[in-house]
Amino acid sequence: MKEIIRLFPEHFQLLLTKNVNWKSVQELRLRVHQAIEVLDAQGMQRIKGQEMSQKDLSYVLNQISQFSLYRFKDELKEGFITIEGGHRIGLAGKANTVDNEIETLKHISFMNIRVARSAPGQAEQFIPYLYDHDQWSNTLIIGPPHSGKTTLLREITKWIATDNPQSSASKVALVDERSEIAASLQGIPQLEVGERTDVMDACPKAEGMMMMIRSMSPEVLVVDEIGGMKDADAVREAIFTGVQIICTIHGHNLSSVMNRPSAKTLIEERIFNRYIVLERLRPDKKGSALVLDEMGQTIAHLKGRSSRAMDRSHYHFNGNNVGRF
Repeated sequence: MKEIIRLFPEHFQLLLTKNVNWKSVQELRLRVHQAIEVLDAQGMQRIKGQEMSQKDLSYVLNQISQFSLYRFKDELKEGFITIEGGHRIGLAGKANTVDNEIETLKHISFMNIRVARSAPGQAEQFIPYLYDHDQWSNTLIIGPPHSGKTTLLREITKWIATDNPQSSASKVALVDERSEIAASLQGIPQLEVGERTDVMDACPKAEGMMMMIRSMSPEVLVVDEIGGMKDADAVREAIFTGVQIICTIHGHNLSSVMNRPSAKTLIEERIFNRYIVLERLRPDKKGSALVLDEMGQTIAHLKGRSSRAMDRSHYHFNGNNVGRF
């Protein structure tokens, strides 16, 4: 992860090289006057021996922005910058607002470096439930933060857009508003998203979906984290044009998603043929997922997304996770 290590002052580089397991690290959190916090597959630890000063953090910020924060004005409004390798740097400090809208961030004192990496093979066990009669199912991936929604969406996108034994590659349009799926840098994806995937980077989802349908004639449209009614209307319009859609939304289960008016209308209209419900990933156990049909009924419980263990016994987490409507 040389593109991350090089961001730090020299006295931190040796500490990071020796104390971070770069094969499993997920996040590095930087806070002024505190030690660097590392989150990996084993949990959280702090790198002892050196606290992050304001000068140190400013050094990192200058490396990230190439000494010109103004060039990243739009990214600062969103609170993050994507760097080479697809790694995403979250920023926090004092928000400067104009007419109740964020103009920029200043006095940045906190950073979260989210390490980007592909997860080959993660999508494979889901494919039999998403592809039927030579067509991809309209699918909504549901999960809380740190459940792997975006990673799974990226791997499914790559599968759909690449020739494989189960299906020929489809034309995919990816609307990557937060630059998390393809992690594009100057318009070029830093992460693999498939041979036939076209990417619209840093574009609002609703506008981006319509633009891609008009300009790129996709067979499948992929979008992350649908939110308000505007996004829901764009999803509905896209499907009515004959495009299949794969998207994600924050939530713990189908019932919790139904509490959001924008998502509720899509679910009640049976817009989606499949739902994938992910649980939050934890260091002490493998994740698991439910695959639901359009009625919210469980058709598969996948145990451990890194393996192929599977229980087809109409499993329910606790009776409340599966929506009834």
